[in-house]
Amino acid sequence: MVHVRFEGRSYDISDRELGVVSSLSDTALKERLAQYFDVSKNRFNSYVVDRRPSGDLIVRPEAVYG
Repeated sequence: MVHVRFEGRSYDISDRELGVVSSLSDTALKERLAQYFDVSKNRFNSYVVDRRPSGDLIVRPEAVYG
């Protein structure tokens, strides 16, 4: 499962729907998400990919503190 926080909303997208495999790089994952959301791939440049021990992926904006 890929959990995505994009434009203030949360989405749960199945691995199969995105064609995600565990060996997929962060860059390739962000490119697939851009295609899925029909936006430019640079929209995900500053996003963080968190790979959980369960195999789930969390893709979210980078946290800014201060």
